[in-house]
Amino acid sequence: MATLPSSSSHNHTSRTLEAKLEFLRQPDSYPEKPRQVESVQTHMSWVFLTDRYAYKLKKPVRYDFLDFSTVDARHYDCNEEVRLNGRLAPDVYLGTVPLTVNPSGEMELDGQGTAVEWLVQMRRLPAERFLDQAIRKHVVRETDIIQVASALANFYKGSPPIEIAPDEYTQRFEADIYANLRELTLATYGLSADLVAAVCAAQIAFLKREFHLFDVRVSEGRIIEAHGDLRPEHICLEESKPVIIDCLEFKREFRILDPADELAFLALECERIGAPAFVPRLLFDQYRRITGDAPKESLLQFYMSYRASLRAKLAIWHLREPQVHDALKWHQLAKQYLDLAARHIQCIAKT
Repeated sequence: MATLPSSSSHNHTSRTLEAKLEFLRQPDSYPEKPRQVESVQTHMSWVFLTDRYAYKLKKPVRYDFLDFSTVDARHYDCNEEVRLNGRLAPDVYLGTVPLTVNPSGEMELDGQGTAVEWLVQMRRLPAERFLDQAIRKHVVRETDIIQVASALANFYKGSPPIEIAPDEYTQRFEADIYANLRELTLATYGLSADLVAAVCAAQIAFLKREFHLFDVRVSEGRIIEAHGDLRPEHICLEESKPVIIDCLEFKREFRILDPADELAFLALECERIGAPAFVPRLLFDQYRRITGDAPKESLLQFYMSYRASLRAKLAIWHLREPQVHDALKWHQLAKQYLDLAARHIQCIAKT
């Protein structure tokens, strides 16, 4: 859960934050003087869209896995976001920009006064060219997927392996599965406890029975520092080559992954929004062709089931927020992910 300041300091912080947001909603606040500014709120940030650019402001929140409660922490994370996304989107992330207050008490973007916030500045990408939109509109092409898979495979191939003990690698999965079991079976969420228990039991059984598959991934040096949040809404199908944005920047541990795991997550998300069957096939075929790595089908199915369970937990956690918007949406999304988790763990028996 997010931790917020308390008592009078909370009121002062809230007023200050609202003043920043109101300033960033105004077209005159930006050097390029756009015609209008669109604002989009995500779980951990606000994004302000001008004609040419996107500016991301981190929320002053604190969770178990991150702390954005200070300006310095948010500044550091902005710099990390620019650095890490330079790997797969080098011409999109333009840098960090301060929000300043001048001696007269007026706010300025990239001014000379005291920095009271920092924003990530990005080149604005065409919304209609993102992979999730192409899938939903039934216009995704095989060449699109081959280009995406090629870009990712070459990125993975050029990434140095991360040293990790085989036991540590499998223990991470085991700990997450039991955490998913605890959270998703809470009666307050109203999910099927029997389904959750069956999925988690099957995942643990696979982990114990096929531990050698995970050991091989480690011994072959397959574990790397990857993207960490590879979803179709983070892939833009630009004309020259695909651009992959929004890597998970706030916790390195979450980026330490098997590329097969990361591609399985992308395939899962594409499946969830209705991608044709050629999407996962081409993703894995092109990856194998470029890297020479051919992970077992049962391992891929496990990864997809595991990722679906994690996404179910993240979806249902929205019901814990102080102000829940569209509770039914999050409940239905969690159920959808649980059904996918069950389907893919059951597929292992057929491989």
